[in-house]
Amino acid sequence: MADKQSPLKPTATGVSRRAVLGTAVTLGALGTVIGAGESRANMPARTQRRGYVDGPFGLIHYYDNTGSGDNGHAGDTAGGGSLPLLMFHQAPQSARQFDAVYAPLAARGIRAIGVDLPGFGLSDVTSFVPKIEDWARIAPALLDGLGLATVDVLGHHTGALLATEIALQFPDRVRKVIINGPFPITQARREELLQNLQTTEIDFEYRADGSHLAESFRRRYEMYGAGADPKLTTRVMVEKFQGFGPFWYGHNAAYRYDHAAALQRLKHRTLILTNTTDMIYDLAQKARQMRPDFDYAELEGGGVDIVDKAPDAWSDAVAKFLGANKNAAA
Repeated sequence: MADKQSPLKPTATGVSRRAVLGTAVTLGALGTVIGAGESRANMPARTQRRGYVDGPFGLIHYYDNTGSGDNGHAGDTAGGGSLPLLMFHQAPQSARQFDAVYAPLAARGIRAIGVDLPGFGLSDVTSFVPKIEDWARIAPALLDGLGLATVDVLGHHTGALLATEIALQFPDRVRKVIINGPFPITQARREELLQNLQTTEIDFEYRADGSHLAESFRRRYEMYGAGADPKLTTRVMVEKFQGFGPFWYGHNAAYRYDHAAALQRLKHRTLILTNTTDMIYDLAQKARQMRPDFDYAELEGGGVDIVDKAPDAWSDAVAKFLGANKNAAA
C-alpha cells in the first residue's frame, strides 16, 4: 500500500514538521483545527524552562518562569533583575501546583522556580522513608545547579515545612521565608494524624476495577469547594499517583516534623501567609501568636487551593513581602 502524505512529514514544498508544529493544523477531511495554544494546553503558563539538577538523592526536577540565569538576588544589585524564589508544593502534588502563579509572579519581577519534592512530580525518590530534614539537603545542589547564591524560599503546607527547614540548615543561602500554612501541632494531634495516615494512605487499597481512582477524584473535587474544575482535579489526582515514591511519603514527613520547634529557631525575616478557609487556618493563628515578630498576610476564602482560586491576590501578597518590582516586564 502506498504511503499517503502526512501533513506532519516534510513535503516537496519544503514545509517541515517543525514548521507545522506550533501553528494551526487541519486534520484531513474531518476539518478539525487544532491551534497552537490548544496543543500546549497542559503546559504550565509562563514556565519558559524546565530542567533537572543532580542532588543527593538523584535528579531534582524544577520549573522556571524566566530561566534568566540571574546569579543571587539580582534585584538587590544596581543592575536590577528578578528576585529568585524557590517554591515547594503541598503533598501529594508537584510543582504544577503553582501553574496559575508562574506568570503573575514573573509580571511582578519574581523569578519563580517550582521544585518537585523528592519522590513527587518528576524528581527522583529517596532510598529510604524521608523526613523533612532529609529533603532539605537538596537545597545546596539545587542552588548551585541554578547558579544562585541566595534565594527566597516559599512553601505551601508540606512545602512550608521544607522551606522552614532549608532556612534553618542553610541560613546563609536564604534571604526571606514565606510559610503558606504553618503546622505547629501538638504531640497528641501528631499521633492522631499518623494513626489515620496508616489506614488512609499507607494501607491504601488499589482495586482491580479502578474504583479507587474515582473515589480519590471525588474526595479531591469536593475538597476544592464551589466552582471545582474537573480538569484541574484530574491533574491534581494524577499527580498524587505519578510520583516515583509512595504518595504517603509527603504527609508522613509533614506529620513527623516539629514545626513548632522549628518556628522558634527561625531567624530570617518571615511571612506567615494564610487564607480564611484553609483547613489549617487555626494553626496559622497559633503560629502568629508564637512569632508575633513575623509578617502576616491573610487572604479570603480559597480552601487548600488558594493558589488556583486567587492567583493575583496570592502573587500580590508574595511580591509585597519580597519587595519585588511590580513594574517588571511580564
